[in-house]
Amino acid sequence: MKYLHTMIRVLDLDRALAFFSVLGLVEVRRRDVPQGRFTLVFLATAPGEPEVELTHNWDQTEPYGEGRNFGHLAYEVDDVYAACERLAAAGMTINRPPRDGRMAFVRSPDGISIELLQAGEALPAAEPWASMANTGTW
Repeated sequence: MKYLHTMIRVLDLDRALAFFSVLGLVEVRRRDVPQGRFTLVFLATAPGEPEVELTHNWDQTEPYGEGRNFGHLAYEVDDVYAACERLAAAGMTINRPPRDGRMAFVRSPDGISIELLQAGEALPAAEPWASMANTGTW
């Protein structure tokens, strides 16, 4: 058995693509299905890596409900502080700051939790992250 991808539904495809682009994912392939009125966009950190499938149903006008039972997507990063700085500079909320130098959470425009995990050992605690409070849920 081989893991292929995780699918999430998105309300605004352009907004979701902008979010995942800042996160560091690139579009690997896309499929428009006019007869079904939906678009599938597959993203990965690089071609051949595990993928996230964004499903955009063209006629969906209301936000999808948040299912906390989904859990989250997780990505390893070389520097969790630098990753959070980059995301914050792009206007994204760091819902769970990397106070421990190891783990942070952000949420996509559609409410999908994204975990950022420090590669290797945790970094030493550093400000402003060490004293930053959580924001919202993740």
